[in-house]
Amino acid sequence: MYNLLKGKKGIIFGALDEKSIAWITAIKCHEEGAEIVLSNAPVAMRMGEINKLAERINAPVIGCDVSNAEDVENLITKTMEHFGGGFDFILHSIGMSINVRKGKHYTEIDYVHNLKTFEISSMSLHRVLACCMKHDALNEWASVVALTYIAAQRVFPDYNEMADAKSLLESVARSFGYHYGVKKHVRVNTISQSPTRTTAGSGVKGFDGFITYAENMSPLGNASAEDCANYTMTLFSDLTKMVTMQNLFHDGGFSSTGVTQGVIEQMEK
Repeated sequence: MYNLLKGKKGIIFGALDEKSIAWITAIKCHEEGAEIVLSNAPVAMRMGEINKLAERINAPVIGCDVSNAEDVENLITKTMEHFGGGFDFILHSIGMSINVRKGKHYTEIDYVHNLKTFEISSMSLHRVLACCMKHDALNEWASVVALTYIAAQRVFPDYNEMADAKSLLESVARSFGYHYGVKKHVRVNTISQSPTRTTAGSGVKGFDGFITYAENMSPLGNASAEDCANYTMTLFSDLTKMVTMQNLFHDGGFSSTGVTQGVIEQMEK
């Protein structure tokens, strides 16, 4: 351990079970000295095992429907009460698509469901940051990280409307990153992670194909959930104080690779 986060405090959204990036990040941050508040949607809290994680890292759990302004307000004020003031980092690991769950093809999505997807998966970041700004909840040089995927820039047909949601999420991070940076030196970045075998990710149609293709197209192979947790932790630390408004690819080189010899050979078979 390096004590990278000694004395720091923050909120981690989205820890569902031991496979989730948020879960592993929470453990890593705790090991590096951070104090944490865990949060997830009430339905996810019932489905997952967040209380088991809370006990392990001695963290309170505050339920929050991020599409509900009152819930977000409650989360931020209670977190400040718990910490006795402001805090230093947020992990936004939130995504949900009713259209994907219902098997709707991208060309036939239900637009009411689509708005809900954007509200939860993308604009929730705006809502949380706006509430933090209102209450002066984030300390000087605090760091916010949201998890995204390269489908925001390239077409992956089965990723469906979540590709649009991730594009909007990255835009919110840039725009709010500017305003919060000017106001209080708060950093806001997104991490574009390799396809990762989490409970949520595995629900995407064709997910096994995503993973295999990305593995073959990445010089270093796919980045694991643990790798992502380590990278996220460095962005919460003071070692990256001048990094903001960036979409940071954490994908073993996938995003910069046109084709690999292995893929060529596979195509020639």
